[in-house]
Amino acid sequence: MSIVIGGLAQFFLYAVAAFAAQNAVFGRSLGITSIVQMVEDPGRDSALFCLLLTLVQLLCAPLCWAANLAMASLSLRTVLRPLAFFVISALVMGLVLVVFRQAVKGPRGEKIARTLGPATFNTCVLGTLLICAVQNFNLAQYLGFALGSGAGYFASVLLVTEGQRKIDRRSVPASFRGMPVMLIYIGILALAVYGFTGHGLAI
Repeated sequence: MSIVIGGLAQFFLYAVAAFAAQNAVFGRSLGITSIVQMVEDPGRDSALFCLLLTLVQLLCAPLCWAANLAMASLSLRTVLRPLAFFVISALVMGLVLVVFRQAVKGPRGEKIARTLGPATFNTCVLGTLLICAVQNFNLAQYLGFALGSGAGYFASVLLVTEGQRKIDRRSVPASFRGMPVMLIYIGILALAVYGFTGHGLAI
């Protein structure tokens, strides 16, 4: 019983860490391009994108954990690991696509199919899985970190979207409107999140 409680505690601890201090976007700069594209294109369904990204990460986590254990004795594991994780992500995407095509028909199903590719082959997914592997996380930590990263990614999308709405005003100088002020805003948020990790100034 204590093993189960310990595993659940690790799961939630690493989920919270990935959501806050190790935020995939603001702490690691993973998937920032996709977020900027989603904010710039109001036709994109941010919630669906983040849901699929989180689902793929969660399904990939146990498979990548097992693959990382299997490659532990290989001398070229640092080279083979990204390739193996990429193949696993592709296989999981194919499985998810087949399931959703059977379960969801019509325009909604087509929208899911179009969104699934970018949500899978995203630096946030591969980066999160590689961080888990490099840190030698156990299975509970893999799953918690994957879930927390997905939730943190969605929170980042909401913050950036709201930020764009707030700073899209005439008070912003003409030369800073659009992408420049958005990158400044993201940089300030990244510094705020970076402070959660406890790093001091390198002076």
